Amino acid sequence: MTEQVTVYEVGPRDGLQNEQAILPTDVKLGFVERLVAAGYRHIEVSSFVRPRWIPQLADAAELVRRLPVGEEVTFWALVPNRVGLERALDAGLGAVATFMSVSETHNKKNVNRTVAESRMALAEVVANATAEGLKVRSYLSTVFGCPYEGRVDVARTVELALTFLEAGSEQISLGDTIGVANPLQVRQIIDAMVAGGVPLENIALHMHDTRGVALANVLAGFQAGVRTFDAATAGLGGCPYAPGASGNLATEDLLFMLRGMSVETGVDLRKASEAGAWIADALGHQLPGRVHRAFLAERAQEAARSSA
Repeated sequence: MTEQVTVYEVGPRDGLQNEQAILPTDVKLGFVERLVAAGYRHIEVSSFVRPRWIPQLADAAELVRRLPVGEEVTFWALVPNRVGLERALDAGLGAVATFMSVSETHNKKNVNRTVAESRMALAEVVANATAEGLKVRSYLSTVFGCPYEGRVDVARTVELALTFLEAGSEQISLGDTIGVANPLQVRQIIDAMVAGGVPLENIALHMHDTRGVALANVLAGFQAGVRTFDAATAGLGGCPYAPGASGNLATEDLLFMLRGMSVETGVDLRKASEAGAWIADALGHQLPGRVHRAFLAERAQEAARSSA
C-alpha cells in the first residue's frame, strides 16, 4: 500500500507575515488559488490577530470572504484569542489554529502571557470553536528549543498537547521555532508524546530550516509514524519573535523528497513550483527553497533553448 502524507501549506500566513511588503488582497488570493490548483488540501491563509501586530495580514476577513468555494480544501487561519475566533466566525471560516509557546520567555515575548495563562485561555477558545462546528489544530512553539531558555522540558509539551486535545483540537503541531532540532531529538520527543498519551495520528511537525536540517527532521518524524507536515512555499517565512528563525521548510523540497520515496501527497510538484515562482515574482525578491531555485534555473534554461 502506498504511504500517504498530508502537506499543510502555511505560506500565505506564516510566510507572508514575515515579508516587509504588504501584498494586496488580490495577490494573496491569486497565490491561494494557485496552491489549490496544485492540489493542496490544507492551506493556512491568514491570521486574525490585531492588524497593528502583523499589518501584512490585516485583510484576513476580506481574504477569507473571497476564498474559492466548492473546492475540497480546508482553509485555516490563526486565532490568538476569543476576539480572533469571533472575527474568524464572522468571516465564515471553518477551521482555525491556536498558538502558544511551550517556553515561558518566548510565550511572554510573543503574546505577553505566561504559559499557564495561555493554556487556560486557549483551551476555552478551542472548546468554543469546536462547539461552533469548526475544525481546530493547536500549534506548540519552541518544542525543540527556545532562543532564550535553551532546551525545553518535553513533559510540558505533553501536558499542553493533552489539554488542547481534551478541549477539542484534532491536531497538535510541534514547532521547531528556531531550527535547532536534530533527527534523534525529533524521534525522542515523538516517542515521549506517544508514551504520554498523545495519539500519533494527532501529531504534526512544523520544522524550520534555519540550519539546513528540516528535511532530515521530517524524515525522522515520518519514520516515527507522523503523517502531517507543515511547510511554506519556496521557504517563505519564519518567526518574527524568534531571533534567527528565518526560513520555514520549503514545501517544494518536502514534496520532492516524498515523491522520491514514493509517498503520495496529492500535490503536483510542477504546479507547486509554479506557485512558488509566481509569489516570488510578486514579492520581487529571491526565496530560499532549494527545489524552488532549481525550478527557476530549469525554467530559464528551457526559455533559452526555445528562443535559440
